[in-house]
Amino acid sequence: MAESPYLTPPQSHDESASSSSTTSTTAPNKILTKFFSLCFSGETTSPRGISDFPKSNSFPSEISSSSSLNSEKKVVNVRGYGSSKSSEQTPPGGMTFTMAQIKKATKNFSPSNRIGQGAFGMVYKGKLNNGTVVAIKRAKKDDKGPNLAFDNEVSTLERIDHLNLVKFLGFLDHDNEQLIIVEYISNGTLREHLDCVYGKPLDFASRLDIAIDVAHAITYLHMYADQPIIHRDIKAANILLTDNLRAKVADFGFARLTSNDAEVTHVVTEIKGTVGYLDPEYLITNQLTVKSDVYSFGILLVELVSGRYPIHERRQTSKWAIKHFTEGNSSMVLDPKISQSPSINFALEKILKLASKCLCNTKQGRPTMKQCAQYLWTIRKDSKAMVSKDQNNVSGLSSK
Repeated sequence: MAESPYLTPPQSHDESASSSSTTSTTAPNKILTKFFSLCFSGETTSPRGISDFPKSNSFPSEISSSSSLNSEKKVVNVRGYGSSKSSEQTPPGGMTFTMAQIKKATKNFSPSNRIGQGAFGMVYKGKLNNGTVVAIKRAKKDDKGPNLAFDNEVSTLERIDHLNLVKFLGFLDHDNEQLIIVEYISNGTLREHLDCVYGKPLDFASRLDIAIDVAHAITYLHMYADQPIIHRDIKAANILLTDNLRAKVADFGFARLTSNDAEVTHVVTEIKGTVGYLDPEYLITNQLTVKSDVYSFGILLVELVSGRYPIHERRQTSKWAIKHFTEGNSSMVLDPKISQSPSINFALEKILKLASKCLCNTKQGRPTMKQCAQYLWTIRKDSKAMVSKDQNNVSGLSSK
C-alpha cells in the first residue's frame, strides 16, 4: 500500500527561557600526541546494553594538526572533533558589519532574498561587497525587552569553530535591529533532501556520511568546545548540506552552555526544542543534559534511514521503526526511495540498533555522542568492506 504524504514539518516548542543555573558535563579531556595520531581520553565504560560499541579510546581519523589541551582554548584539528580555523583565519564572529552593508547585501531585506524562517525570525541571503555570500538572520522585533535568544546565540557561536558547524561571521545590534551573519550553505536542509525537494533522493551512503558528520559536530560541542554546549534542537531542518553533501549543524538559538565541573550533571530549564525530537526525561524533569541531544540524534537516525518525519500519520516514527527492528524486520523501515542490498541491509540493522540505544527513556541507558560517532564510523567501514568483497566476487566469476 502506498504511503500517504508526509506531514508538515514539526513546529518548534518555544516557551519562555529560564535562567536556572545548574549544568552538566564531562570530565576534563586529555590528548596524547604521537607521530601525528591522537587518542582521546574520555568515557571507557559502555552504557548498559551496548556491548559492541568501540571500547578503544582511539578514534580512526585523518589528522591535519595537533595540540595539547590545557586550560586555554582547545585547538584540536582532527576530522570530526577539530577546529576548522587556521592561524590566519578570522576567529568566529570576528568580522564587523554596518547596517548600510547589510541593507545593500540583502537589497534592503527584499522578499526575493528571503531563504528561511524560524523561531528567531527571518533568514536572508546576502552578497557582500567582496563577493562573499552570507546568510543573515534577522531577529523578530520585540519592544518588551532584551532579546535573550539573540544574546544566547551570539554568545554560543563565538565559542565554536568546527567543519561540521555553520561558521559564525559576525553580528549587528543596531537600534531596533539584531542580526546574526553566518556562512551561506547553498544546498538546502537535510529535511528538504529527504523530501526530494531538489528532485534527487539521497543515496544510503550519503545518509550515513551525514549521520557521521552530525555525530562529529555534536561530539565537539559536548566534549571539545571551550565550554560544553547542549544544542537542544538537533533536527533534520537544522542540518544544512554543502554541494558535496557534507553536513553542517545550524541554529543555536536554543543552545545552552554547561559546566566543566564533572560533579554538575544537568541544567534545570524550561522546555525548548521541537516536538518529536524532545527527550522524554527532559520533558518530565526539566533537567537538560548532553544525553538530551543524544535522544534527538536517535530520532534523526530513524528519520535519515526511513525518510519519514518524526511524527507520521499521527504516530511516532521512532516507535514504529524500533518495533520493526526488534521483530527482525528492519528492511520495512528503509526509505522506499532506496533500493535494498546486502550491505545496505547490514548498515540499516546496525543504525537502528544504535538508534534504539539513543532513544532509551533514561539518560543512563544512552551512549555518548563520541560513542555514536565511533559506532557509525565502524558501520561505514564494514559496509564498504562488504561492497568491495561483493564486487571482487562478481569480478572473479566473470573472469572464469
